[in-house]
Amino acid sequence: MSLAQVHYTSAAPGDEGTAGRFTAVGPGVSGALLAEIEPLVRYELPDGVPERPSDGELRALPQAFGYFTLSDGSRLVVRSAPVRDTGGTGAGVRFHAHAVHLPPGVPLPGDRLPVEAWRSPHWVAVTPGGATPDPLALPPGPAAVSEGLDDFAVSRGPWLAAVLADLRRASDAEAAGRPVALVERQCADVARWLGLASVTLPRESAERLTFTTYTRRPESSASRVVGVGPEDAGAARAAGLRVHECAGPAPAGSTGDVWATTAARVWRSRSPELFREARELPGEPFAAGPLAVTALCAGVTLGPDERAAAAGWAADRPYALDAKRTGQLVEAIASPGIDDRTGPEFDAAGRLFGALEGRCPASVTAPLAAMLVTEAVRGGNGSLELPRRDAFAGPEGAEVAERLGPEILTELADTVGSRSVARTVQLLRVARLLGVDGTDSLPGVVDRLAPALLAEASAAAHEGPPGFAPALLELLDEQFEVRTALLGALDRIAPQDPGAVARFLERVALPFTGTQALPHLRMCAEVPEAMATLGGDRAAVWHRVLRAAGLSPFAEPLVLRTAVGLVWEDRAPTVEEARLLLDAATSDSHRVAGTWARLVDAALSTSTAGTSATGTSATGTSATGTDEAARLAHDLLRGFPAEIGGRERAGLLLLDLVRELRTGAPEPGWAERVRTLCAQAEPVEPALRERAHAALVERLLAPDRPGAELYDFVHGADAELIAAYDRTARTASVRARLRTQPAYAADCFTVWTAHPHAGRAWPPVAAALLDDVLRPAVRGMSAEDVAEVEATVGRTGSSGRADAFRNWNRSSTLGRLGRRIAGRVRRG
Repeated sequence: MSLAQVHYTSAAPGDEGTAGRFTAVGPGVSGALLAEIEPLVRYELPDGVPERPSDGELRALPQAFGYFTLSDGSRLVVRSAPVRDTGGTGAGVRFHAHAVHLPPGVPLPGDRLPVEAWRSPHWVAVTPGGATPDPLALPPGPAAVSEGLDDFAVSRGPWLAAVLADLRRASDAEAAGRPVALVERQCADVARWLGLASVTLPRESAERLTFTTYTRRPESSASRVVGVGPEDAGAARAAGLRVHECAGPAPAGSTGDVWATTAARVWRSRSPELFREARELPGEPFAAGPLAVTALCAGVTLGPDERAAAAGWAADRPYALDAKRTGQLVEAIASPGIDDRTGPEFDAAGRLFGALEGRCPASVTAPLAAMLVTEAVRGGNGSLELPRRDAFAGPEGAEVAERLGPEILTELADTVGSRSVARTVQLLRVARLLGVDGTDSLPGVVDRLAPALLAEASAAAHEGPPGFAPALLELLDEQFEVRTALLGALDRIAPQDPGAVARFLERVALPFTGTQALPHLRMCAEVPEAMATLGGDRAAVWHRVLRAAGLSPFAEPLVLRTAVGLVWEDRAPTVEEARLLLDAATSDSHRVAGTWARLVDAALSTSTAGTSATGTSATGTSATGTDEAARLAHDLLRGFPAEIGGRERAGLLLLDLVRELRTGAPEPGWAERVRTLCAQAEPVEPALRERAHAALVERLLAPDRPGAELYDFVHGADAELIAAYDRTARTASVRARLRTQPAYAADCFTVWTAHPHAGRAWPPVAAALLDDVLRPAVRGMSAEDVAEVEATVGRTGSSGRADAFRNWNRSSTLGRLGRRIAGRVRRG
């Protein structure tokens, strides 16, 4: 069909107030469309154009070739070119625009893309003489735009990937981003960029790519791609366009767009036909995989990201390529000349091998298998999916084993350098794949691997299995001898840190359900379920965990250590739990297991809740708990005399002395023993010191205490002990005994007045007790009880002591009487 054409010419000199006029309009182009078309066809000369340019200078001026979408869905292809003004003096420059209007759904002749018309010889610079312009005709055959594109692409190599990436985004139907500005010195080079896009992009994308090869006002252009000269690059950048200064220095860095990078490499290899071949493969229009596969099969050199995309695409679609292209792809990916492979590329190659294994002959996949195991050994990539063992059954496998075997054995035998768990597991698996005999080095390998498993798992901050877990489990499933040796090594180190082993087994379910005894591992695996089931009953949990070992602590004392470490990992047992542990095995078993130290901790920690003179601690613990701890201390001192020493021994002796002071007949020298043991137990727990002091002064406040002990205490001048005596003497229990037991009151009067010159600490405390404690008690007694106190003082002391009591009591009575008389006088 004939396409309507439009001609527009700029205003002649003297036509003031007009920019130009339409000189010819084809049928079907309405006035409304003309109003929309007019700003699209206007042309503005670059700066510095001579007023009377020569013919050569006129030909060198840029031409604006554009393709636009109009509001009614129709399109416009236009060329605006500068022409000499033949009117007047004939020296000026005007412009003439020649446009072709394409109704919706109507293509250019020959179904050409708009950019293919830019070199058409049928564009005219003058308005035809007839009323209706002739139809635009394009030359038959290949479009002239494709000529020289290879050379142009090579010359623009540094900009190719970035520009193609932006042109792809600009062609997106949903694109709402900034227009792309291509800065070139020649507008023809902008057209060549669009020619590259027309070959690289799918047709429907290229048709959406509206453009103009030259404009002075990029900020107001309605096109997705605009060409500007170097002098207007700043304006384009200020307007927020995505600017590519192809006329300036080469850019640095990569685009991060694998498809665009692959397309750029295809252009630089002068193989644009590959774009058409790639579009025949399945996949998204701009997926890098199909293009990268096509390029590799054609011998184009690609980078690691592009090779990874090709391998990943082929791994997902192993049926999409025929045998020939599959072989070409594998050969290209596994080429020994490549030295820039990355981890993601190896991972993709591993997936490709897994997809092709069994589908293709082993001779096809052998290069991939060799590449993967070589990287596993030399590159240290612990995340690779390794081939199966039968991939190395042929001569290729023997060659790889001969080359890599010594390296594997040398590294496995190294016990000095640092080697991660993933690395060790990978080396062991590769050794088996290649048939490398590592029997001699296996004991040393597992002895190093076992603690490394616990350390790396503990260092991992995240929950769940550590990163090496899948490969480790595969190793243990593949190699029985490694599984046996590693589980045995873990079982041997479990008693040293059973909590760490238990936490590791919760994250990595090791297979130890076979015939190996592994008592410690079985205990570590049992404890989480036991704690969840039995809750806070640690004694019950301990019994259940110990049963899981399958061994008696008499036969294998170390199970005691493991069980205690699992149940009481971060705390000491209570005294009742410690008694249970002590009775569960002989002292020899506890000595071998080292658990006697946990029993010592239990005895000493139980004593740290301070007990008052009433027998109840500040935390609510009764004296019964202290007595139990003291009995436990007594048994521990007897059962482990050579093991317990230092401050722990002194603390236990102090605790045992507390028991003797309260229930037995301790050896003489109570106060001195308390002072000596406290000094030896330094830093002694304050609560234990308080208990010892309380037990001592409670015994000294008893009426049946030996006088020698009281004398030593008073004349020892220990301010801390005397302060404890003062606190205990002021308690409610002592005050009640003083009020109700005249003999006890008499005894206290005798003691508190007997040593007036015993150092500095005792006299003021004794005087204060007489006034603050004993005097109120005597005041509350009946006359008969007071007389009995006086008589008892006289019998146990002397007549002078009885006189002293009467004088002391009389001064109190007179003081009360005087206060009563003074009160009555005041009231009168």
